[in-house]
Amino acid sequence: MFKKAIESIGSLDENVMKMAQKRLDNLTKPLGSLGRLEDLVKKISGITGELFPLVDKKTIVIMCGDNGVVEEGVSSCPKDVTAIVTRNFLKGFTGINIFAKHAGADIVVVDVGVDGDVECEGILNRKIRKGTWNIAKGPAMTRGEAIKAIDTGISVVGDLKNKGINLLGTGEMGIGNTTTSSAVSAVLTNNKVEDMVGFGSGISRKGYDNKIIVIKKAIELNKPNDIDAVDVLSKVGGFDLAALTGCFIGASAYRIPIVIDGFISATAALAAVRLEPKVKEFIIPSHSSAEPGSKKIMKALKLEPMLNLDMRLGEGTGAALAFSIIDCAICAYTNMGTFEDASIKQYKPQG
Repeated sequence: MFKKAIESIGSLDENVMKMAQKRLDNLTKPLGSLGRLEDLVKKISGITGELFPLVDKKTIVIMCGDNGVVEEGVSSCPKDVTAIVTRNFLKGFTGINIFAKHAGADIVVVDVGVDGDVECEGILNRKIRKGTWNIAKGPAMTRGEAIKAIDTGISVVGDLKNKGINLLGTGEMGIGNTTTSSAVSAVLTNNKVEDMVGFGSGISRKGYDNKIIVIKKAIELNKPNDIDAVDVLSKVGGFDLAALTGCFIGASAYRIPIVIDGFISATAALAAVRLEPKVKEFIIPSHSSAEPGSKKIMKALKLEPMLNLDMRLGEGTGAALAFSIIDCAICAYTNMGTFEDASIKQYKPQG
């Protein structure tokens, strides 16, 4: 499925973007005075092909899965927290529940590899396996499983497209996934492991040093091919990462704007762009995560986050914050009066 989806990805609609720019320049404001909000409007118009795009049906997709590397003591949280939090998403009191509600967004919770029974109404069961294998001892998954996870992300986005969703955000839940994200992003960016690793869920300095050792060991052992993102995901990634990679590919194929959350979903976005460079044009960054690798990934993607709040919660919370900014940008673009409305002569560039 993912190869077919990649083949269907087109380019942004340049004609609509030019029309959007013309309208932006005719709104009652100095030329370019809304800064990057204007770029955001043009990008969303180009993605959707609509001069007046709608972003009123928003959803954050949360991919959940366990990681065998937790056995190496890389997290301050026990593995069973993944299953607990996955179920808690349906109870309405987690961070993403609050942020999404404030942004007027729904959430979709997907089990792609939780090592436990989380079957209940409201959680999509797309479980590939109960957690990945320990990357410090061998590959995380087979190549076939990695492709299946990518296809899962694409199909979830396709289902949301059929329901009329017009703005997507990305989130995840999986103890140990800052370790897998550091490994994947270090390989894909050719950066030192030390430059990509952070303190994740709050590990000690000793735990941080151990995390670096474990990731280096995993990369040396598995020898992921840095020009083959599927190989990298299968050898040192996670089911959540691979499924989110599919979400970015699917959103590009279905022409839905999709927002990166933090470090983990940024890693998935990078993997998607390495599989098909045109994906970059369809993704929107939200915030600069406190995880150091996030900045390296944004540099590799040549994208600039909207916000810098030292957040590292994950779950899609940064994407939900970005939704509010996107809402405001589209609202201003759609509803501000023109120079004709205000009986003012249009501003002209000076000098």
